[in-house]
Amino acid sequence: MLSKRLIACLDVRRGRLVKGVNFANIQDVGEPVEKAELYYQDGLDELVFYDITASGDKHPILLQFVEEVAERIFIPLSVGGGVSSVSDATDLRLAGAEKINLNTQAVLNPPLITQCAKAIGSQSTVLSIDVRRTVRSPEIPSGYEIVIEGGRRPTNLDALMWVEQGVQLGAGEIVVNSIDADGAGNGYDLELTKTIVDRVPVPVIASGGAGKPEHLAEVLKVAGADAALVASMVHFGTYRTSELKHYLHQQGLKVRISW
Repeated sequence: MLSKRLIACLDVRRGRLVKGVNFANIQDVGEPVEKAELYYQDGLDELVFYDITASGDKHPILLQFVEEVAERIFIPLSVGGGVSSVSDATDLRLAGAEKINLNTQAVLNPPLITQCAKAIGSQSTVLSIDVRRTVRSPEIPSGYEIVIEGGRRPTNLDALMWVEQGVQLGAGEIVVNSIDADGAGNGYDLELTKTIVDRVPVPVIASGGAGKPEHLAEVLKVAGADAALVASMVHFGTYRTSELKHYLHQQGLKVRISW
């Protein structure tokens, strides 16, 4: 059995670490490189960096920032936001990113998933989805809609259909982020996460809603996620990453832990 992973998400806007609730009410929470190094030293398994305005504002990811983070942490680094070509993905890999997250641009140009998977490998090509509950319809039979451009643009695209297509196109991992749960601290969307876990044969990372250690154990045990992504819990100093991993270990979950 593979170890469950604890992943910290750094949403970055104009070089600063930020966090909001339901993709709104964004506030500054610090210097991202310092936070990344702190989490790495405290036993984090993986780091995800999203440039949250790159797609909406149509500006490129700052490669210098990625290089700086990669020089200071020695765990997998996954980067997303504004990746619109194989060239972008390759540049990020050369800058030190182990994985590339595709979101908005993959929806607008699905063949990009296949192109990136062929260029950098499926294991390094991650499909990240931002999902909002909506009324069930013929177009969205699951009641879960994909939203792009940082949660600002609905797509009328069914989330379950999209992740299945994304895996067929070559995505080797899925990040499931619930906009409804994001930043609220009331727990992950277990139904959404489990439904996707049951539908795709690749690792699934649960994102959006973690507020206490019990939420992590729930989504890893009940929903079957391969990894739990946290943000507010660690950014505001409520919990340390080492505390969270020790808690998961105590709950009988297999995690990488250093005593």
